Formats: sequence, C-alpha cells, structure tokens
Amino acid sequence: MIFALYKAAMQLGTPVVEAFLQKRLARGKEDPERISERRGIATRKRPDGRLFWVHGASVGECQAALALINRLLARDPGLHVLLTSGTRTSAELMAGRLPERAIHQFVPIDHPHWIARFLDHWAPSAAVFVESDLWPNLVLATRSRNIPLVLANARMSESSFARWRRFGFLTSRLFRDFSLILASNDQQKAGFESLTDAPVLSIGNLKRAAAPLTVDATELGKMKQAIGTRPVFVAASTHDGEELAVLDAHRRAAESVPNLLTIIVPRHPARGPDIAALASSKDLLAVRRENGALPDMTTAIYVADTLGEMGCFFTLADTVFVAGSLIPVGGHNPLEPAHFGKPVLFGPLMAKNADIAADMIAAGAAEEVDAAGLGDRVAALTGDSPERPAMASAALTFAQGQGRIADDMAERILAAVIPPGETR
Repeated sequence: MIFALYKAAMQLGTPVVEAFLQKRLARGKEDPERISERRGIATRKRPDGRLFWVHGASVGECQAALALINRLLARDPGLHVLLTSGTRTSAELMAGRLPERAIHQFVPIDHPHWIARFLDHWAPSAAVFVESDLWPNLVLATRSRNIPLVLANARMSESSFARWRRFGFLTSRLFRDFSLILASNDQQKAGFESLTDAPVLSIGNLKRAAAPLTVDATELGKMKQAIGTRPVFVAASTHDGEELAVLDAHRRAAESVPNLLTIIVPRHPARGPDIAALASSKDLLAVRRENGALPDMTTAIYVADTLGEMGCFFTLADTVFVAGSLIPVGGHNPLEPAHFGKPVLFGPLMAKNADIAADMIAAGAAEEVDAAGLGDRVAALTGDSPERPAMASAALTFAQGQGRIADDMAERILAAVIPPGETR
C-alpha cells in the first residue's frame, strides 16, 4: 500500500519533479545535452542480444563496477552492458574508461512513467545494482517485468540497517525481489539477512578488484618535465574542510623536505578556484591545471581541478593522502594509489572503506593519520625516506592480490540470472 501511494505521489507530483530537475540543471548538476535521459528517454540505440544493466550511484560505485563489467563481458562474448549513474562527474569519467560493448546512460529519476520508458527501450536481461542506491519505483518496476535483480557489493551503515529494520513491512517487500545479494563482508551479510529472506552471500568488497586507473602518457610526460626531481605529495579527492589540513601538512613537511610540491586533486573540480585562493591566503603559490598551467620551481601547490587524470598524479607521487577521511564523508578508495606502489595515508573517518583500510594497515601498506599528524608522516615518507620503499612495495603487493573478488562475483551473477541450459 505504501509503495502504491509513493508511486501515485510521484506521478501526481510530475510538475514538482520537473521543477527539481530544472533546478539541478541550473546548478550545473545535470548535463543539458543529456537531460532527457533523466526522464527515461534514451540517447543511444539498444544493442541486439543479451544486455545487462549495471547501476552505480556515482563515481565510487561506477569505478568499482568497471571491474565487474570487464569480467562479465570477458565471460560472455555476446553480452552488452548498460551502465547507469546519477552524476555528471561519473558520466564524464566513464566516457573514457568503459570497454567495448558497454555504454553509459543517466539513470531515470524515480518517476513511474519515466522508468517505464527506460525499461521499454533497454529491456535488460538482468539488473545489477552496485552497493545500495535503491529507489522503490526503479526496483519494483524492474522486477515486475521478471527481470532478475542482483544487489552487488551490498553494504550499508549500521544506522541505515536500523532504519530499514524499523520499516520491516516495507523492507521485506523491496529486498525480497532480489535474486541474489552479494555482501561486501560477513558483517554486511548478517545485516542484509536481518532484512530479507533473499539469498545473501559474502563475496568481498568489489572496490578491491578495481583495475588501476588509466594514465595519459603524453600529459604525464609534460608534468614530469615540469616537476623534474622534486618530491611530490598528492592529496586525492579532497572535500571542503580538508584542504586547510593539507596546506598545513605541506608547510610542516616542507620544513624537512626541500622543494616539496603538493598536488591537491579536489573531488569536485569546480572548487579549484576556491582552493587556489585558500592556498594564496596562506602565502603558498598555487597554480591551477584547469587553466592549462604546469608547476614550475616556485609552485608550492598544484591544484589539479580536472577529471580523469588521477592515474597521472598517482604516478608522480611519492606519498598519497586519500581524502574524504578527515570529514564525515566515509573515505575514498585507498586501493587506487596502492596500484601505483605508493605509500597510502588516510584519516580516521574511513567508514565506507573500513575493511580495505584495516587490511591495508595490517599489511603495512597504509597508515591512519589525523590532521595534526599528516605533515609529519608526509615528511617521513616523501623524498629519500628510508621508510618509503617497504610501504610502497607492500601497497603494490596488496593491490595486485585483490582481483579474485570480481572474478567470483561475475560467476555468481551469471549463475543467478542466466536460465539453466541457456548458453553464454
């Protein structure tokens, strides 16, 4: 009954939903060239044959999904994959990273007619939701067409589990429609088993299996020439409230690391001007990559306010700080710099990647620091540091050992959604 009321409210509230969409467009949060996709109007033709729909909310989920998509395509030569997400940043990153036989569209807003239009066009053979971006109309409409549903890399915070449990009569209706739930660890498995009778398996965190980020050799060469032999500290995917700590860390580390260059890569590139201004207010010379600038010997802070170049910055780094971990964002993926053999630092707020963070610390591949101690650890691990080689080697070894999770997940999904006797 509740879901029926919600569906009716979304339908009757079409003018409100349209106003919401236009507001997002005005704020630059929607792509004006592809806004129709949010109404379920496809801008690409559906490929012939079997099509798996994989949905990830934003950048992190889409990057994790790439490892799974690659395995699925490798195992089924006739398969195509549709990847959906809800943010411009994720769409722009995926544009250069999706393999052949995979395409991207924006996910439709949870409006029943728009979802119906989306499903009519794409008619997916199966739907795989990465993590837990679950909208009622989207899930229920998909299952009503007998499209198998899989929740991959399933995880929630304990507070989210508690909220779902309070609405047990709604929760059971939503989660029972899944053919399979693949939890990211045993604790998450127990959490999902408390919500549903659907089959739940503990597979591992898909983010562990993500392939190394790509590197543009031409751009990397230009940056290497500009930087020369300077030691480099990279603060990756920073958020508002963290750059000040990074600037303080730079100043502290520079006392013992001559010619230190700090590269700040904001999670949202549009914040580049504000970060450069903040650095200038601290008497640190900053230049912005978005303006086409390269650092010279006088540059202290290089604001890397572009998309899709993180692999270049990790290649250049001596040491990497993974941000989103000094403020309550949950921390970004510490395996990304580990693939480049770099010592990894992160703050104490790593809830979204707690299992990876704990295992990397245990393996000697990463360290947890607070804002006050960041500068000292950067100094200790940058340049000619005697500590750096062992930690860098441990990071690379750890990262290279994680691919089995995506292999296992792909096999489980194919077994769950392809009817017995049907070839792949």
